[in-house]
Amino acid sequence: MTAASITPSPDYIRSSRAAWSVSDITADTSWIYPLSEAEGQELLAATRAGFQPGKSLFDYRKADFPLDRVLAPLAAAFREVRDGRGMALIKNLPREGVSPEDFEMMTWVIGLHFGVARPQDRASRYLNKVKDVGGAYRSPTGRGYSSNAELDFHVDGSDIVLLSCYNQAPVGGMSMCTSSVRAYEVVQQERPDLAQQLLTRFPFSRNGEQCEGEPAWVNAPIYGFEDGRVFCVWNRNRVENAQRLGGVPELTGKQREAIGYLDAVVRRPDLMYCMHLEAGDLQLLSNQTVLHSRTHFVDHPDEDQKRTLFRLWLAMPDSLRLPAGWECYSGTREPGTVRGGTKGHHYDEHCLRFDTEQGLAMGMRLA
Repeated sequence: MTAASITPSPDYIRSSRAAWSVSDITADTSWIYPLSEAEGQELLAATRAGFQPGKSLFDYRKADFPLDRVLAPLAAAFREVRDGRGMALIKNLPREGVSPEDFEMMTWVIGLHFGVARPQDRASRYLNKVKDVGGAYRSPTGRGYSSNAELDFHVDGSDIVLLSCYNQAPVGGMSMCTSSVRAYEVVQQERPDLAQQLLTRFPFSRNGEQCEGEPAWVNAPIYGFEDGRVFCVWNRNRVENAQRLGGVPELTGKQREAIGYLDAVVRRPDLMYCMHLEAGDLQLLSNQTVLHSRTHFVDHPDEDQKRTLFRLWLAMPDSLRLPAGWECYSGTREPGTVRGGTKGHHYDEHCLRFDTEQGLAMGMRLA
């Protein structure tokens, strides 16, 4: 079966809530979920009551943090990510008088209730602090979360990414999001020849984060289709880094034209939605239907006030079956599995035990 024969019809794409434009989500803000004061305080109280000094994050389970009323708005936001716009914004996480450690732990607690956290880098960290520490984004092993650079549009390596904002930069650091479903529709309408190129395989570098036995790069399509849905995996920085590796096929002229066109489309003002995350905001994004980025920022001189967010990658118990060829991204196409992530260089028995036990708690099996 050819890629063209399994492409969803334009009517399906237009009917999908995931195929949004800026006008759609500004006119209908139902993807924003403000917590009430009582809901936020319940989350904070449960976090503080369940926290034990010196205990590893891996040793906590959702039963350690019983939640009640706050579960409903959180669950609604996660449903919006899977079956709606592909993104949700939860507002009013407790922030005033809350330490960075408490705020980070609240982020972990939410993850424990809704999925299985995934490792994110060569250090096999499951919860990352997004803060400028002088990282070089454009280096062969660079990562954007440790720099203040403007980022390429990309997805992260899990079903869903959570970003909780503790401090925002005084200048810049704007979050930018575009529906990859809508972007594909535009490319298909304007340049069907380039849309077809986006279904071919592109080399993506692992940026030196592969564990022993894994290849330094993977070869996979940017767009794919499964069960009538459009899926996208895109990260230009990793494609360019792969071109510097030995044995990697050179991109064709048509492939380069296609990714250049895609990058231009996702930045069109009618498609690219910009939001300035505020302290106490929690952004949820689908890594299958939403591309995200961030503008360059100038940080606060005071270390305690520097831009600080916490990033969590989750595999979801109600995840979708992925398209053919997506195994190299996530380990498996199968839904409801503990899939995705970057095992990195320090994935050990402690990590495996967490993945297994948290997966069982969520009714999921290992990939």
